[in-house]
Amino acid sequence: MKCTPKETGSMLHMPEELIMETCLPDEIPALSGEPPALSKSFERYLIYHLGRHHGCSCFYLYEAVSKTLRDRVIVDWHETRQKQEKKGVRQAYYLSLEFLMGRALGNHLLNLDLKDNMKQAMQKYCVELENIEEIEPDAGLGNGGLGRLAACFMDSCATLSLPVVGYGLRYEYGMFRQLIINGYQDEEPDHWLRDRNPWEMRRPEYTQRIQFGGRTEFYTDMNGNYKAHWVDTNDVLAVPYDVPISGFKNNTVNTLRLWKSTATDEFNLEEFNAGDYTESVAAKNSAEHITMVLYPNDASENGKELRLRQQYFLASASLQDVLRRWEVREGSQGQDYSQFAELNVFQMNDTHPTISVAELMRLLMDIKGLDWDKAWAITTKTMAYTNHTLLPEALEKWSVNLFEKLLPRLLDIIYEINAHFMEVVRAKWPGDFERQSRLSIIEEGEQKYVRMAHLAIVASFSVNGVADLHSKLLCAGLFKDFYELWPEKFNNKTNGVTPRRWIAHANPALSTLITDKIGEGWLSDLSQISQLKPLADIEQKQFHNDFKAVKRANKQRLADVVNQTCGISFNPDSLFDIQVKRIHEYKRQLLNALHMVHLYNQIKQGKTENLVNRCILVGGKAAPGYVLAKSIIKLINNIADVVNNDLEVGDRLKIAFFPNYGVSGMEIIAPAADLSEQISTAGKEASGTGNMKFMMNGALTIGTYDGANIEILEHVGDENFFLFGLKADEVEALLPSYQPQHYIDQDEDLQNVIALLQSGHFNAFEPGIFDGLLDSILKPHDPWMTLADFRSYIDAQEQVAKTWIDQDKWIRMSIMNTASSGFFSTDRTMQEYNQDIWKLKKL
Repeated sequence: MKCTPKETGSMLHMPEELIMETCLPDEIPALSGEPPALSKSFERYLIYHLGRHHGCSCFYLYEAVSKTLRDRVIVDWHETRQKQEKKGVRQAYYLSLEFLMGRALGNHLLNLDLKDNMKQAMQKYCVELENIEEIEPDAGLGNGGLGRLAACFMDSCATLSLPVVGYGLRYEYGMFRQLIINGYQDEEPDHWLRDRNPWEMRRPEYTQRIQFGGRTEFYTDMNGNYKAHWVDTNDVLAVPYDVPISGFKNNTVNTLRLWKSTATDEFNLEEFNAGDYTESVAAKNSAEHITMVLYPNDASENGKELRLRQQYFLASASLQDVLRRWEVREGSQGQDYSQFAELNVFQMNDTHPTISVAELMRLLMDIKGLDWDKAWAITTKTMAYTNHTLLPEALEKWSVNLFEKLLPRLLDIIYEINAHFMEVVRAKWPGDFERQSRLSIIEEGEQKYVRMAHLAIVASFSVNGVADLHSKLLCAGLFKDFYELWPEKFNNKTNGVTPRRWIAHANPALSTLITDKIGEGWLSDLSQISQLKPLADIEQKQFHNDFKAVKRANKQRLADVVNQTCGISFNPDSLFDIQVKRIHEYKRQLLNALHMVHLYNQIKQGKTENLVNRCILVGGKAAPGYVLAKSIIKLINNIADVVNNDLEVGDRLKIAFFPNYGVSGMEIIAPAADLSEQISTAGKEASGTGNMKFMMNGALTIGTYDGANIEILEHVGDENFFLFGLKADEVEALLPSYQPQHYIDQDEDLQNVIALLQSGHFNAFEPGIFDGLLDSILKPHDPWMTLADFRSYIDAQEQVAKTWIDQDKWIRMSIMNTASSGFFSTDRTMQEYNQDIWKLKKL
């Protein structure tokens, strides 16, 4: 028997593609999930694969357990791939620069229904499974809501048995690990892959070659067709690593394919022998920078270039892989793409992957030989775009100069797309040059830019927002001109979260309580959770007591973590008031800080008759270059330091900042929350998903009429939601004449809060450090209108306190929030994507 070359469909021929024909059975035999079999596999991995026995590092125990479980995933993973690769199966490809997956072990144990068996198997070795789960690091593949949403989407697609493949980047380092030192955010590398990832499988046979730089040569082929050739490029390789995404108890395991960048030549032996050791590995190091760090700081030109490299690297590798899969699956020789659009669809998660539009055109024309019209027809029938922001500054655009340097062939194509598009615009609005300028993919000016969101809208057959208000505001504001041109493209798909991770995994006691009452059908059909609503009745004392006991146990768990990480003692009988999310001015952690100062001032003045004991927890990361956001973190920590050390305040008010907030942290925080702070400036938050996680776990929301808060309010009812603040249209109307001083002059409480902050009470030994932060809210240029909503926010918080005093009422409202959360499952979201956009058949 010998190894012989065999076509695997890869666009890059490598030694790994030598295939040995074997007599292995077509079907992979399933492995037992019973405790003795799990124990035997665990021992085999620990002793024979990892070479460990007594007294080994905890990570080796985690790796052995993970490999044991992964073996049980492999069978379903293989069978799912076989089904997806059948001819005629329509597939979707989810392109995202982020996938904030969290820990994998617990999620697979839940989905495979093996948690109890694995617990029993580990008891043989005096090992607690929960301790093993804690060893796994959070995968550093995302930052905030965008990445976590992508992870929930993948979970739901697998649970719904939809043929969806995720494509992302395999970052060596996450964004950063956040430390709090003297109240300041400090960043250190998050090397999450330091000890390997036992869940990934390297697939070098599907490596793709990615081009950068060079120039475009145009020529006429033998048939007289005008063609382009991208030459003199500096290439890197994209090596895929596959991660399994298991569905919930349905034997479906989808694939998340992550790309790692490597050099075409790992090592220059000639340079090394000449004594230039640094230069001998320069190409390798340069190539690996692309997937080294999630979101490099783009304040510099080098940072901007690396960001664009990342985005194109993801798009090109993924699209080449999809075309390879297509040709293998359909038996095409690379010429017949007439059915491609009928059987493939791409979902671009925000503007990061939108370079895919131009790259698909390049591949179809330059590599596959299609003419412009055929390539454009395929592109516009397969591309769909999800927008995640209402902030114009968050819509990515790249300088034409950078594009010309890095992706010259792509720039040619974008100019051609824009030329055709402007013909459409001129025909619709002849002579309206201002509108033509607004709509153009190329932003003219002293420095020209490529508007990536415009490129996505022009090429996509579907453009969706992620909450009802967000989608309406896109059509009425940010993308108004596009909506007037193509109203049929625009639709809404309200976000959701997966109840498997955010209730069943994060809050097993609540999950058990719910299942005992209504069965376990809610785990795969969250609409069934509405059956809990009759149990919210005040007469259901036993259920109320059980629900309350679950919440208190979760609060005690969080209090222990806060004490361990922050050194602050939280009383689990206090109101747990929580705001955890990315630190940004529009999310208004600063408004929360003003409320902290107000409560502190009320206590110091002896006005405590309407106050309740309250523990306020804030968490989230600020972008390294975002000075004001980092000042907000410092302010909250300084306020906490004063409040927590004031004996007169005592247990009436405790404040803590939760460091390095992430998925695993949220799994502890969400089940313990009493009050969920969703206080963004109305019209600025696209959706939010933290609000949904808190709601599912029985937290009450205090929030503005913004993002998905609106739909939460509609589902749970006004009586179970603390609404405050200006609405989006009121914000827009007020902004031109907004005068913060007007609100200060009319509100004695606000005057007292501002006076305390200006006096340096919270920075006595650090004079002036908050001057810039105060200036941002005291001057008329504050677009977030923090002070305009202060009084309404304080009034709503007073209503929170009054409600908290009536614990029977609070528990009823809490149960109603959980019982009303059925709409906010990503299962519902993905069903809507599939019904309206993807048109996939379940496997």
